[in-house]
Formats: sequence, structure tokens, C-alpha cells
Amino acid sequence: MKYVVVLGDGMADYPIPELDYKTPLAHARTPNLDFLASRGRMGMVKTVPDGMPPGSDVANLSVMGYDPTRYYTGRSPLEAIAMGVELKPGDVAFRCNLVTLSDEPEFTQKRMIDYSSDEITSAESAQLIAAVKERFDDEDIRFYPGVSYRHLMVWTNGPLEVELTPPHDISDRVIAEYLPRGKGSEVLLGLMLESNRFLPCHPVNQFRVHRGLRPATSLWFWGQGVKPALPLFAEKYGLVGSVIAAVDLTKGLGLCAGLRAVNVPGATGNITTDFRGKTRAALKELDDGQDFVYIHIEAPDEAGHRGELEIKIKAIEEIDEKVIGELLSGLPKFGEYRLMVLPDHPTPLSVRTHTAEEVPFVIFDSRQHYPNKVSTYDEASARSTGLRFEKGHELMDYFIKG
Repeated sequence: MKYVVVLGDGMADYPIPELDYKTPLAHARTPNLDFLASRGRMGMVKTVPDGMPPGSDVANLSVMGYDPTRYYTGRSPLEAIAMGVELKPGDVAFRCNLVTLSDEPEFTQKRMIDYSSDEITSAESAQLIAAVKERFDDEDIRFYPGVSYRHLMVWTNGPLEVELTPPHDISDRVIAEYLPRGKGSEVLLGLMLESNRFLPCHPVNQFRVHRGLRPATSLWFWGQGVKPALPLFAEKYGLVGSVIAAVDLTKGLGLCAGLRAVNVPGATGNITTDFRGKTRAALKELDDGQDFVYIHIEAPDEAGHRGELEIKIKAIEEIDEKVIGELLSGLPKFGEYRLMVLPDHPTPLSVRTHTAEEVPFVIFDSRQHYPNKVSTYDEASARSTGLRFEKGHELMDYFIKG
């Protein structure tokens, strides 16, 4: 038996007036997802426990079968692991975004123009982080370049309790009330202020402005945490598996669980990603003897954060055609298989950030077809089945063990 999970990050949404009050999932053309819905088990799952932040870290931890209330230690340590950065006892990892702030002279009155600096390229951002390292690295604080706008800072004996805000939660807002607060905040704020003094003048940013692109004008810290300790997925479920993702968060989570992280050329984390490339990589992993593959696709989430309705619909349709369709063609050669599709959390276009509502899942088993009254994969249809998981981490048990 082979097992495949397709995670469409942020795919769920609210009904939208421009779509006749349908959600993007309900509006998008998804014949392959609808096929799964008509013959599989569909329902709703609560991936974010009450009182926890509705981040992809918490939600993907839950989807992978780990109770976030027991195992969650922060987002950035997972990204550090994916980047090959060893965290020692006492090290606190921080996500460090390169963001675009508005140009008001007073730092606190600036607005968050773009949490991704127009999705700056990794090659450009590597040069900016090199300049940051030259200015700020010391025996306690170290910076590491990541992918696009997503980077890492490690602070030896740094503060865990400092209050920080994800920049994608405050698009277009004045940053004053979202700046670091609490223990250690003065150090982080100092780094942000100083970065805003020299980054706009860097040649990389000057050239971006010349090309009509947004410059990366400041560092922004969030998502702090320490190295987690997860039970191995193979010990938990008796399956050897792989994770396929463009973002370090999901790779790191998979590595912590003992899964093999697969890098796919052309996987970008947005709508330009190589959807078919990820699917081909998943089928190859199964062909090479893996029992389980977790395919993470970031594109719908990025569109949700940016408020891009047409891009979100396109991302869902690309997943349907180039991931689900290709899997339905490729999986039968392995004999018996199960396929599960779901978002980790909603990223509604109307709020442009994550929310904690339940999300729809569908499980297809090649051995058994279920007669369903619903024939479309969307939030309302999934809710109508009455099948529901209050504890998100129990869904993986249901998927694998039945």
C-alpha cells in the first residue's frame, strides 16, 4: 500500500461576493478533486487547536499526525533544520523576513508594504543577508541566508517570550503597534532600525528600484523557537516516507519526523512553481521504495496573503490538473494506494492572513469506492457529510490505519 498526502497550503477560504458567494475551491474547475470527492471519504478537520496561532507550522504539524499542544516549539527551528543549521541547547531561532516598508521618516510610522519584497530572488537576498552578516554577526547572533525573502537568525540564549508579529498578518498597516515587545525586544528593534538605514542603499535594492521592483528595506523578526523533538514517522506509523516542498518550514518538519526531504528544481513556493515536477518527484520516491509521500504546495497561501483572487483560483486549478490528475494516472502502477488532499488552514482573501477554521479533507482509497451524495470538493460539501475530526492530528491515524 502506498500513501500520498497533497497539502494545498491556505487553499480554504470564505464565500466571495464576486464568485456568487462561492469559495475559490467551489468556483475553481477541479474535475480530479471532484472525482475524489464522489468516490472517497470527505469531511472537515480542525488542524489548529484552540488558543494556538493558526500558522502553517502548527497546522502542518497537526496534519502530519503530531499533536501541536505536545510538540510545537516554534516555526523557525523547523526552517533552521531544513537549512542545515545545527541548533545547540540554548539557541533560539528567529525567522528573519526581508520586507518592504513605506518611506516615512519615522520608523514607527512606516507601513508594511510587502512582507516578501516583491518575492525577491534568492540570489539577490543572499547578497543582502551577506551585508547583514557583515554588520551584525557576533558570538551570540548569527544570520543565515534562506530562500527568497525567508531567512534565519540564531541567537544564543535568546529570549523565547519576546512578542513578535508575522509580517504577512499586517499588510498595509502602520507597524508601530506590531514592533517587538518584551524581553530582548530592544536588541531586535535595534537590528531592524539599523537595517532600514543601510539596506535601501544597497546596490541590489537600487537595481530593483530601477527595474520597477520593490526593494527589501528592512529586516523583520518573528516565529522564534527552539529545536523540537518529534517521534519518528516510521516508528509512529511503520512507513518510510519523503516530503516534497519548496519552503523550509515543511522540509524541516519532515526532517524532524525522519522523512527524506526532496528538492525539486523549479519549486518556488508560489504560482510559478513546477507543479508537475513535484508530482513526478513524488512518484519517483514511491518507485524508489518509499511508502509515504507528503507533497506541500504553497501557491494558494501566497495568493491569499497578497489578496490575489484570480491567482488563488489558478493555483487550485493547477493543483487539480498537474498534481491530482497526474497522481491519479501514475499511482495505479503501484497497486493499492490511498490519497488524501486538504489545506492546512484557510488563508481568506478578505483578511489576507491565516485563520483557524476547520478545513475540508478528502481521502481516496483505490480498493474501495464510497457512494456519496456530494460530488464536489469544497468547504460546504465537506461540511455536509458530517464526518469531522476535532483533533487534527488524529486524521493521519485515520488515513493510514483506517
